Amino acid sequence: MRTLLAILLLSALFPFAPRAQAQKPNVLFLISDDLNNYLGCYGDPRAKTPNIDKLASRGVRFDRAYCTFPLCGPSRNSMLTGLYPNSTGILSNGQIFRQTIPKQWSLPQAFRLDGYFATRIGKLYHYNVPNSIGTNGHDDPGSWDMEINRAGVDRLEDQAKIFSLVPGNFGGTLSWYASPKSDEFHTDGLAAKDAEWVLERCAKEKDQPFFLAVGFFRPHTPYVSPKTPYFEMYPEAEMPVVQGVKEDQADLPPPALGSYKKEQDKLTDDLRRQTLQAYYASISFMDTQVGRVVDALDRLGLSENTIIVFTSDHGYHMGEHGLWQKQSVFEGSARVPLLIVAPGATKGGVAKSPVSHLDLYPTLTELCGVKAPANIQGQSLVGMLQDPNVKGRGWALTQVVRGGGFKRAGASAAAGDNGNRFFGYSLRTDRWRYTEWDEGNKGRELYDHETDPKELTNLANDPNQAKMVEELSMQLRGAVKSSFPADGKTPVIDKEGAMWAPNLTEP
Repeated sequence: MRTLLAILLLSALFPFAPRAQAQKPNVLFLISDDLNNYLGCYGDPRAKTPNIDKLASRGVRFDRAYCTFPLCGPSRNSMLTGLYPNSTGILSNGQIFRQTIPKQWSLPQAFRLDGYFATRIGKLYHYNVPNSIGTNGHDDPGSWDMEINRAGVDRLEDQAKIFSLVPGNFGGTLSWYASPKSDEFHTDGLAAKDAEWVLERCAKEKDQPFFLAVGFFRPHTPYVSPKTPYFEMYPEAEMPVVQGVKEDQADLPPPALGSYKKEQDKLTDDLRRQTLQAYYASISFMDTQVGRVVDALDRLGLSENTIIVFTSDHGYHMGEHGLWQKQSVFEGSARVPLLIVAPGATKGGVAKSPVSHLDLYPTLTELCGVKAPANIQGQSLVGMLQDPNVKGRGWALTQVVRGGGFKRAGASAAAGDNGNRFFGYSLRTDRWRYTEWDEGNKGRELYDHETDPKELTNLANDPNQAKMVEELSMQLRGAVKSSFPADGKTPVIDKEGAMWAPNLTEP
């Protein structure tokens, strides 16, 4: 019955959708949740990700791609509006850009208004994971013609069996479970099936361009995936534990470690290995679902005229610097995978110059001839797709928040003068990562990626690097200034307080 109703819905939508003047490229936008660069195509020696690796060989892999804010809500709102968090006003979870800049066109909205059939399956904007799985989450209705929200056994059956460092807490806490049920029963497996179904309908209307966004929930906590084969791919005893943490932390300013959570004191080496095993298992499970969707695109003859994007909302720590999960500006948390397959793009190309999530908006609209808002803040990557050696902007900016909340609404987010709250900004160039906490008043960090790719030695106080610190500080501050809207003020949420987080079973 559900399938029949859905087919009738699609049949009703397509005939009345505006037809494009000429055939335009389709867009398949694939995004994973809380995925770092633990992928075979990025050189990870343990990751078993054949489908994403194959996708990388079909287009350009961006080796140094970065989010603007390593937290789901701010990152996704930023990426999907083409604006830095200082220009969206979304600096925490549970909020949507319509509360601050309601007239801004989102990326899928721009395509929708240009005659594309825009569909969302799963998580594109922020969700309260896992409780809001099966709902629209903190979604934007203006972005889509159709939304599909499935909930699998990971949400509806497995939660009572999940191990967590804080019993009963899953979304923001290290937690995992090796499920006895196979792919097709899990939320992401259902999402892949739904994507196949939508693509089958799209293949029958090839003169109607589509923007299909598929948001996979894994490997977000809780790390739930089928025990067979995914957990079995990664024997617990073979999982490494990060060493030398105390020595690494000795030269760090306190805000650099501000994302640490007290419950992580419970971690033993055995639990650390189990965490890593479950995280890798979730990645491989998600990779299989990516393969199903891309295979359907190929099977249906849609690949030749479809742009494929694969990315994550931000990176993720697995014990580096003594940190786990997100919300740091170290490489592990700020860096994201980014693959783009497009007609005319270099196959198997690797772009080394730093790029940002913000660059997706102008890139996709240029490739498809879709009108974009004049205020978006990214650069087009079309030149890099054609020649991966093109340098482009040459840097990427990432920020985080530390301290308390606002006391004075509407104040400039750069000033760090809202109560106890202050900001950390990090600039990534080809060679360096340079970070300032509260404009340097609460610490600085400098890492040379030519000699220290793991960011173990902070050179910010090294007299030999004083000139480099001065140069990068000026560059960073210029980048921060450019991250604000024209009036220099971060938009304010109309109503105080977070939005209600939808819950499928406890509405």
